[in-house]
Amino acid sequence: MHSLRRSFLASVVAIGLSVSLSLSSCATSGPPVERGPFRSPDLVELTSLDPTIHLDIRYATPENIVHRPVYRQARAFLQRPAAQALVRAHRALSEKGYGVLVFDGYRPWRVTKLFWDSVRPDQRGFVANPRKGSKHNRGCAVDLSLYDLATGAEVPMPSVYDETSERASPDYRGGSADQRAHRDLLRSAMEKEGFTVEPNEWWHFNYKDWREYPILDVPFEAIAQTGASGRYNSRISGASS
Repeated sequence: MHSLRRSFLASVVAIGLSVSLSLSSCATSGPPVERGPFRSPDLVELTSLDPTIHLDIRYATPENIVHRPVYRQARAFLQRPAAQALVRAHRALSEKGYGVLVFDGYRPWRVTKLFWDSVRPDQRGFVANPRKGSKHNRGCAVDLSLYDLATGAEVPMPSVYDETSERASPDYRGGSADQRAHRDLLRSAMEKEGFTVEPNEWWHFNYKDWREYPILDVPFEAIAQTGASGRYNSRISGASS
């Protein structure tokens, strides 16, 4: 009896210690601390600037790299200068019969960490290390493709979005001539507005001023409470106000 009681008490202590360590880890985990100063964040909802921008927010669905929803709202935000540059690219593309189809913009840091913890080691070249944060966390990266203005349909590209293969490279020479032409047209329009393409993802573009903004971990719901301007009050990792 005494042996059973000691075993039971030892189990309780072990469980309590495990929970305590887990809670301690959660309490201390968070975005990397950076040195400022940074620009004050001004996240703006893309469709508030131009409602003809189409959205296909995959991370609000199971159709993504972790196969489950990680956003509760299917919305897309960028820092205002990046959002305005994207709108200019969108309108330039409309002269050629296309519009932009956005898969993702600003991404809270906690989602970046979830991706890193969830994917296979061989897929980590396609997700950001949460210890460094990502340009998505700064509101200065956008994942997108093109849609046909006449039909509203997504145009074919050499790979699908979030594909972790060589076909995702912006310099991939395979696929059809039309697929490569669509990919290169998107890249050209985005580069004219100050974006650069990610080396291994044709759909991922980074805005030129990304270093001037802090890593954020603000959920969409907190941005939505303040309306289309996207201004909010929140703790910003390492940022000056």
